[in-house]
Amino acid sequence: MPPKPKITKEMVIDTAFEVARKAGWENINARTVSNKLNCSTHPVMYHFATIEELKAAAFERADRFHSEYIMNASGNKDNIMLNIGLNYIRFAVDEPNLFRFLFQSGYAEGNSLLEMINSERLTPVLSAMQKGMNLDFDRTKEVFITLAMFVHGYASIIANNSLEFDEELIAKHLKRVYTGAISAIREATE
Repeated sequence: MPPKPKITKEMVIDTAFEVARKAGWENINARTVSNKLNCSTHPVMYHFATIEELKAAAFERADRFHSEYIMNASGNKDNIMLNIGLNYIRFAVDEPNLFRFLFQSGYAEGNSLLEMINSERLTPVLSAMQKGMNLDFDRTKEVFITLAMFVHGYASIIANNSLEFDEELIAKHLKRVYTGAISAIREATE
């Protein structure tokens, strides 16, 4: 009889991520992950002492996936703020279970807006926006806060099935918000 394939920690994390993606983060447990891996629960619990540790690892994997998703520069290359904002909202449309896991499950690092904006994870987004807006980093953060509240509101409503995604309308609103935020920041510094 051939030896059983070795279940790696990465396989367990990827499977937990897929469970969160398809069925919701609430369904990550040793049994659902082991069933998808066609193994007993022992390999899952060998790599993770608790299910909370496994959920935290799946959260990290989902966060990386989200960052790659929103930074995918499709659309108008000259308007990075619009692209990032629309991609954030599109993520809620395309991946509602992951959106809820990342932003509505309580697993996010830090619970305040200041902790989020100063997180190293946000640096690539802020750097791309800074380049697109031609502002210093602190002013970029101020504009980001305004945009974040707007796009997160839209995305949350969409992810919870309370609003349909109308890209044209949302893009129009988003342009107004970031144009106004940039103008307000520039006026305040003159």
